[in-house]
Amino acid sequence: MSTITGFSGSLFVVAAPSGAGKSTLVNALLALEAGIKLSISTTTRAPRPGEQDGREYHFTSAADFVERAERGEFLEWAEVHGNYYGTSRLMVEEQMKSGTDILLEIDWQGARQVRKQFPQAAGIFILPPSIAALEDRLKKRGQDEPHVISRRLLAAGGEIAHAPEFEYAIINEEFNVALSELSAIVRATRSRFAQQAARNASLFAQLGIHAQPS
Repeated sequence: MSTITGFSGSLFVVAAPSGAGKSTLVNALLALEAGIKLSISTTTRAPRPGEQDGREYHFTSAADFVERAERGEFLEWAEVHGNYYGTSRLMVEEQMKSGTDILLEIDWQGARQVRKQFPQAAGIFILPPSIAALEDRLKKRGQDEPHVISRRLLAAGGEIAHAPEFEYAIINEEFNVALSELSAIVRATRSRFAQQAARNASLFAQLGIHAQPS
């Protein structure tokens, strides 16, 4: 098991049912808070028109992905509709060592895999104010057919059942309030003793402060 103790960057894991507003909140957070980056996943699916390698995804072959997965190079990975998707542990650790905070926008299953390797990651689950509101948002999005919306609503119940596995829960009823709460979690996590000690090693040494053994 790895640990983020000693890494000067923090790790955030954000999950939510479809339509809860996770991506909108995350994008607003990234624009608001400096020093935090969204992790770019690796996938074996073909790039869609307009997508660039290293921007939307890191694209690779199935053989390369499987080989890297067997070497333990992914924090989390899954097969979805015949394609592999995963988060590179090596890239995440490299950026965290340099002081960059990393945010993973993944599902509860991926979050469970991440916690096994980084138990101190800050887990955040975004909840809708009600199932009716979730349905309304999915309809207003205009991206899915009615039968797809029904399937997403059925899946939402199963996803929400895993919310207790996360450290924080944000109810996305008023966007600005939810964004403020998300930002507050980021700032509080950065103030954890282990993070402050890693970011300010020389100051802590000057003050004679020593981290407690874990």
